[in-house]
Amino acid sequence: MQTPEDFVTIAQTLDRAAADTGVNFLGGYSALVSKGMTPADENLIRSIPQELAQTERVCSSVNIGSTKTGINMDAVKLMGEIVLETAKATKENDSLGCAKLVVFCNAPDDNPFMAGAFHGVTEADAVVNVGVNGPGVVKHALETVRGKNFEVLCETVKKTAFKVTRIGQLVAQEASERLGVPFGIVDLSLAPTPAVGDSPAVGDSVAGILEEMGLESVGAPGTTAALALLNDQVKKGGVMASSFVGGLSGAFIPVSEDQGMIDAVNRGALTLEKLEAMTCVCSVGLDMIAVPGSTPATTIAGIIADEAAIGMINQKTTAVRLIPVIGKDIGDTVEFGGLLGYAPIQPVNRFSCADFVNRGGRIPAPIHSFKN
Repeated sequence: MQTPEDFVTIAQTLDRAAADTGVNFLGGYSALVSKGMTPADENLIRSIPQELAQTERVCSSVNIGSTKTGINMDAVKLMGEIVLETAKATKENDSLGCAKLVVFCNAPDDNPFMAGAFHGVTEADAVVNVGVNGPGVVKHALETVRGKNFEVLCETVKKTAFKVTRIGQLVAQEASERLGVPFGIVDLSLAPTPAVGDSPAVGDSVAGILEEMGLESVGAPGTTAALALLNDQVKKGGVMASSFVGGLSGAFIPVSEDQGMIDAVNRGALTLEKLEAMTCVCSVGLDMIAVPGSTPATTIAGIIADEAAIGMINQKTTAVRLIPVIGKDIGDTVEFGGLLGYAPIQPVNRFSCADFVNRGGRIPAPIHSFKN
């Protein structure tokens, strides 16, 4: 592959194959550049805006850091530019291309959730990894213990997570047997859906779970503690239900895909900074957040760097799926449709980090990464 255009040709072929076989989304248009970039890596990354503008089903992800290697700030700077270029390349569709682009730190090899899923280098030729959902089930269970102490609350979440993961395990085993492909992992991730008719009261909303715990609104004091509790109990319940729990397995907090999150943003309870604090204790990171299309590439890179630092230091997966919507500003709303939902345009900090981002090089791995 000599040029970015060569990679776009491959992406178009993959897109046609996905359409022919009935695949909704296809992951793996990815680069792992946590320590450095090969020429092929850089060409693939530079092709992403064209690829996302010219395909319908292909999703892209780039891993720019890890606890073991540190953060590749050259890649972070480049990804800030790529996110903005993707927004411009898909501006006719409200910059929808950015909804299919994820920037990771500590990306797992076996994550089955789009848009960040890819077939990791440690995986076999073929494997069945299953992602199971269930925020609505958890919220319904918590309604039966309203007002009870934290021990009862934790036990209820854990037991519910066990049941949901067990179902996922059985489905995965059946799929593995029918396909003749080895079973990999079950990923229990509480991922919300914004489908018509859903609400924090009746639908799959992570915000609804947190508010059922006793918060007036997501974003109120106590939100990070409530999310930490939820994430931990989901993991504890999940690992008892399957010997092979992997991927991300926890709670997702995408703004546009969760009606409760959207409502919290609209009422002024939930800001970008609070969402960043919440990512310290949840499964992924700043997800499906719409920001003004005028946001500079260096500011996007700075947000990516902040999120990567949280992942690197805390030895966890973090990610950024930020959507600078060209032509939109604070106070506007953008409609993505389907499972991607809709989102209010949120403000970003107006102060510049350009001189920091433009330094280049790598942020070294933290001292506790040295385990040998």
